[in-house]
Amino acid sequence: MVRCSIQQNVPFKLVPSIKNYYSLVTTGQLDRELVSDYNITISATDEGSPPLSSSKTVQLSVADINDNPPVFEEQSYSAYVSENNKPGSTLCSVSARDPDWRQNGTVIYSLLPAEVNGASVSSYLSVNGDTGVIHAVRSFDYEQLRSFKVHVMARDNGSPPLSSNVTVSVFVSDVNDNSPQILYPAPEGSSFMTELVPKAAHGGSLVSKVIAVDADSGQNAWLSYQIGSSFMTELVPKAAHGGSLVSKVIAVDADSGQNAWLSYQIVRSTDPGLFTIGVHSGEIRTQRDISESDSMKQNLIVAVKDNGQPSLSATCAMYLLISDNLAEVPELKDISYDDKNSKLTSYLIIALVCVSTFFLTFIIIVLGVRFCRRRKPRLLFDGAVAIPGAYLPPNYADVDGTGTLRSSYNYDAYLTTGSRTSDFKFVSSCTLPADYTEENSL
Repeated sequence: MVRCSIQQNVPFKLVPSIKNYYSLVTTGQLDRELVSDYNITISATDEGSPPLSSSKTVQLSVADINDNPPVFEEQSYSAYVSENNKPGSTLCSVSARDPDWRQNGTVIYSLLPAEVNGASVSSYLSVNGDTGVIHAVRSFDYEQLRSFKVHVMARDNGSPPLSSNVTVSVFVSDVNDNSPQILYPAPEGSSFMTELVPKAAHGGSLVSKVIAVDADSGQNAWLSYQIGSSFMTELVPKAAHGGSLVSKVIAVDADSGQNAWLSYQIVRSTDPGLFTIGVHSGEIRTQRDISESDSMKQNLIVAVKDNGQPSLSATCAMYLLISDNLAEVPELKDISYDDKNSKLTSYLIIALVCVSTFFLTFIIIVLGVRFCRRRKPRLLFDGAVAIPGAYLPPNYADVDGTGTLRSSYNYDAYLTTGSRTSDFKFVSSCTLPADYTEENSL
């Protein structure tokens, strides 16, 4: 009589079917991801005395099925990117593992459809399907989009496929790419509004309307309107003491953090010792009491800088009038042109100097040319020799005559060395005969 048995530490058992035949069956579920191979030893023993036995080992491999979805290594991911990044730059990488085998364990990454600021998420990010590396598709602007979330799906290649998702949070960090914007006083040229007025407009026709509000109540909120100057002007009382608040420069910066920390500085003023500005508040105050000798028209150029690296800045002009009444200033508009007039005067002086220099140079050149022309014959004939009197024609005499030409005329001729062999004769001095008249000459 034969009995068969197996070890006790495996999820299998032997079930007898017919005499000396046994079936090897499982006693529970098999998990390939836990144990993929089994070595089962079967022992056969008889009932003799002493009993004899033999054994046989059966190798069992567990086949894989797609029963495990991909699992991400982290529950969520965070990516940080500086604004103004280059398209295609790497943000982060996600990773998922699938314990299944072969194609059942092959993971493919993709972005789940969604919208970011009304646009498809695919226009912002892309993910490599094989590696899980996430790239930026566009350049981000911190002032428009500071953070957003996307969902990445990891799917295996089994049948049916299994998948899992993970959330990726993208944070855009600020870069100092915005200059301070001055709200008050309004920059020149930005506070003007253009209205079209028909040429056929009659008296009393509505052209435009100015709308203003006051947060006070009662008569404190009754507003009156009048046409004033076209630029920002502040009135400073003549009796203002040192430390009096005159005006305030208001500026903002679209950046954040230290990139938006603003500082104020007066870079130029009509009277440098009269006004000061708060470094961080932008408040303009008097440094001393206003005196009668101070100019009525004060022009301040204020620079506003942020604390970014590199620092960006903006400037504005502040026009101040030391007066108790606006009517005391007959020509208010001249304030804005003080600096322009000074520049125009400089340009006129430079132009006058250039024209004068050109004129003097021209006069010197003309005089030099004339002087050179006068010296030219002497320079050309310095080596010439005079022709002696033996070469004079026989019909001429060196005597004073009383003919038509009453005066004697002398002629000097100069030739270069070797001119004695020439066929031409030159007179050095001669007078015409007494009986020579114009008729004889004809």
